[in-house]
Amino acid sequence: MNHLGEIISLLVAVSWTITALFADKASHRLGSMTANVLRLTMAIVFLGVLLWVTVGSPYPVYASGKAWWWLSLSAIVGYVFGDWCLFNCYLAIGARFGQLFMTLAPPMAAIAGWAILGETLSWKSGLAMAVTLGGIALSILSRDAGHKVQLTLPFKGVLLGLGAGAGQGVGLVLSKVGLQHYANSIPADAPALMADMLPFASTMIRAIIGAAGFLALMALQKDLPRLKQAVKDRTGMRYALVMTLFGPVLGVSLSLMAVQYANAGIASTLMALTPVFILIPYAVIYKQRIKLRELLGVLVSMTGVALFFLL
Repeated sequence: MNHLGEIISLLVAVSWTITALFADKASHRLGSMTANVLRLTMAIVFLGVLLWVTVGSPYPVYASGKAWWWLSLSAIVGYVFGDWCLFNCYLAIGARFGQLFMTLAPPMAAIAGWAILGETLSWKSGLAMAVTLGGIALSILSRDAGHKVQLTLPFKGVLLGLGAGAGQGVGLVLSKVGLQHYANSIPADAPALMADMLPFASTMIRAIIGAAGFLALMALQKDLPRLKQAVKDRTGMRYALVMTLFGPVLGVSLSLMAVQYANAGIASTLMALTPVFILIPYAVIYKQRIKLRELLGVLVSMTGVALFFLL
């Protein structure tokens, strides 16, 4: 089928749009940390079943100590810090602007790749960063009657958005290192499907550490009773189930398929269209008017993301 990879990539963007919308609702109803614990716990169960069916083991077998270390570090940075910022960002400024800040993930990944892996930062990467930041600035800055530039969003929400984008980008690079160590630790007599299931096994390790991290934070804040109350909240649990299915389970699976059938740069760009796709449903659900400046800002920011993958 022609353009199958591109079609799957668009489905990934739709899947992550649904995830963002329901994560917004779950955060408001259950609390950000509670929603994350439930999401990651459900993801562990789904991934465990998937691994059991495909490679005969319901847990991430063959992972070396180094793989666990780097993947755990990526979970702390990407899930515990990054997703804590993202879900609280949803509470402060909503999923629409929260997803806009996630376009910062590629620039942050490029900087982290330079710092951690010694990767080269070219002028093209610098241009892409500048365009992405320019798009975000266009969306969240305006001029008052005295022509002074001011934020149109709460400063706390902006900081959380920046943290979410940074956590996602840096966590991605750390997970890449962990994935490499995991691949090197797989024995020759491992099941044939183990190589294909490696991303899912790695995601499971990250989910385990992420859930443990959020549980520890809730325990420190003496907020664990809220988790018990959340489990009894049927509506909240439905929100958590939907964002789990369309995020760590379906979204990850489809993204892996997309890069098999399409150019990685094109697939990555199409999968990053969530800030565009979320505009209309979010505006309809929350009865918000989309300003032309905000729309242009999203498009400029997405252009910066495309430059990262296609230049």
